Parts: sequence; C-alpha cells; structure tokens
Amino acid sequence: MTPANAPVPLQEVVEAEGHLIDSHIMERIFDTVVECDGRFEVEHFHIGRTNSEPSRLRLRIEAADSEQMAKMMSALLGLGCSPVDSSDAELMTIGRDRCAPVDFYSTTNHRTLVRLGGKWIPAENQRMDALLVAEGDRIICKKLRDLVAGDRVVVGMRGIRVVPESKERDRLSFAFMSNGISSERQVETAVRQTAALIRQTISQGQRVVVVAGPVVVHTGGAAALASLIRNGFVHALLAGNALGVHDVESALLGTSLGIRQSDGRQAEHGHRNHMRAINAIYHEGGIRQAVESGRLASGVLYECVRNNVPFVLAGSLRDDGPLPDTITDMNQAQDAYAGQLREAGLVLCLGSMLHSIAVGNMSPSWVKIVCVDINPAVATKVSDRGTGQAIGVVTDVGMFLDLLAEQLRKA
Repeated sequence: MTPANAPVPLQEVVEAEGHLIDSHIMERIFDTVVECDGRFEVEHFHIGRTNSEPSRLRLRIEAADSEQMAKMMSALLGLGCSPVDSSDAELMTIGRDRCAPVDFYSTTNHRTLVRLGGKWIPAENQRMDALLVAEGDRIICKKLRDLVAGDRVVVGMRGIRVVPESKERDRLSFAFMSNGISSERQVETAVRQTAALIRQTISQGQRVVVVAGPVVVHTGGAAALASLIRNGFVHALLAGNALGVHDVESALLGTSLGIRQSDGRQAEHGHRNHMRAINAIYHEGGIRQAVESGRLASGVLYECVRNNVPFVLAGSLRDDGPLPDTITDMNQAQDAYAGQLREAGLVLCLGSMLHSIAVGNMSPSWVKIVCVDINPAVATKVSDRGTGQAIGVVTDVGMFLDLLAEQLRKA
C-alpha cells in the first residue's frame, strides 16, 4: 500500500517513429528508461510492414522527480522520442556574445526539427554540439563561439524532435559493414563496396570528401589518391599540415620523413627533407604558385590544384613550418572544414584520427563515413565520440587506396 504522503510520480507520454526494430532503437529506448531508474508502459506499437513504412511507438514513462524526468527526457530525445503534447519550443534572447542560457539545447548530429508557431521547422547546418537559434522562420545550428547578443536560442526540451538515422532494410550500399569494426573483414569486399558507395554518391549529385593523414604518403598511397582526384572521384580534401608537407617532400625529393620511397632506405641527410620541401613552397609563394610555376609537378596537392579540387590544411601545435597554405587559426580551420562538408554524401577518412573525429562531429548523421586505419582503435574512437554512422575498415591505408583506385578504374 502506497503511503498517503508519498510523492506523486511524474509522467510523460512520448512517441517515436522510424525503423525502430531494424535499427535497435526501440530496445535502446527501453534500456534508457531503465538505466534512468524510470518506468515505462507501451501504450501503442505499430510495426511497419514494408521498407518504406515506419514503425510507430507510443510510450508512457514515469519518473520519481523532475530531475530524473529531465535526465530521462534528454536521453530519449536523442533517440527520436518527442512528447505527444509538445508545445512550441521556448526561446530566450541572449544579452552577451558567446553567452548562452544555462538550459540551452545542445544538438546531436541527427536531423532535428523545432516547433515554432505550430509548425515543425528543420534545423539548418545540422551538426553535433551546436545550439539552435531562431532567425525569422528558420532554425540555424550555431556554435557557441558564433552566438551574438540578440540571438534567440532554443532552451529546454519542449518543441524539439530528433530523427535518428535508420539502418537500411535492403542491406545494400552502406550495410556491407554493418557489423562494426573488425580486422578480419575481407578488404577486397570493403573496397568493392566503398567504390560502389563513391559511384552512388556522385550519381546522386553529392560530394565525396577525403580526410587524409600523412600515413597516406608514408604507406605509398599518395599516387592512388592523386589518381582518384584526377579522375573526378574526390570533390574536397581535408587534412593537416603534415599531409601537405610530406606530399610535397615526396614529389620534390622522393622521400617521406627522409625515407626513400623507391627502396625504403634512409636518404643521406633525409631528416631535413621535409624542411627543404616547406622552404621550396615558401620560395614559390604557396602550393598553387608552385604548381603554376612547374616547381611542383606531381602528388596529391598538385592534382587538387590542376583539377580545381579544394583542399584545406588545418594547422596544429606540432607543425613544422607550417606550409603557407596551412590555416593556423583553429576557428578559421573549423569553418573551412565545415564549408567543404556541405552537400557531402560520403566522407572517406584515411589514417587521421584527430581530423576524422573532428569531421565526424561536424557531419550530420545521414552523411556516410568510412574510416580506414591500420589501428582498430581509431575507428572505435571516431564512433565512440558520437559519430555512430562511421564504419571502420582495419587495414593498411596505402594498400586500400591502391585497390580502391584499381576498382574505380573498372567500367
């Protein structure tokens, strides 16, 4: 028997829609309620009968107090649940630049809609860890550093709907690597399916973006990547200073980190070759000028310039030089990366953990990401930091690129 003075539990009714069973979202919803020490009752569940028909779930949840309910609702919102009796989102006008309200809503990388004036408005520039700002009848995802006084920021959790990406029922395209990260996956199969993804992305009018680390050059994959760029399979290149430096070093001096690429032996005084490469580019005034003058006549960046493929080199604390094209202001580098990720349908990450994680955080969840690295921990970390759509291929990057270029050369 419940004591007369026992607190009355709080209740909320939420709904979710999508391929809830195939994507294991329904079980995650149930687990989330239990993990938050709440209770749930399924009021209604409709199973979609075709690939295009979604399933629908209505759930009554119960929490002991408002703090527990807020924690539970926050977690459920990210899984696509929204309150049935949702009112318009609450907006708060900020008075100082870069100072958000305490209870601002922080976005996921999933498609997000905000209710204003009784209408659900999709958020633009969807990305992780942003704020939702109302601008007229539009909702914009803004980084905290970009907030200005007068912005109207969405606060609380009412009037927000999140739509997680669903697993593809037909098991084609991206589903080829749906079993997580494994070094036992057949590389040839992954290469064939990645090539198919690239062709499909281009046929749909979307962009293929490559994120590359210097290991592309060290493992002998630069020629294959250059071939992909030359043949129109890459629409933007995102990297750090190191990729640029060693690509130029390889093109000008035939070494990478001072190691001769012809026979794998240390070149005499090769330790200084990367600095000689940087110096050569400074003498020309930049990468494009070096290509136009004929000083730089091969390599990844050469093909970018010759084929009008934009590239962004983001600097870091450990950079030598850096190259004159490297963006050393991190805010500017972030914005430049984000600009090239717009309209991307596929991102291919090649041996660069930090840049891969960054790009994953900037990309909406409907952009497919294939992360190739010899270290399985890299792909795991990319996924663990919120980029659930990233799939890992554990193999040598140079070999993967050689096989991919060969596969794409086939009719």
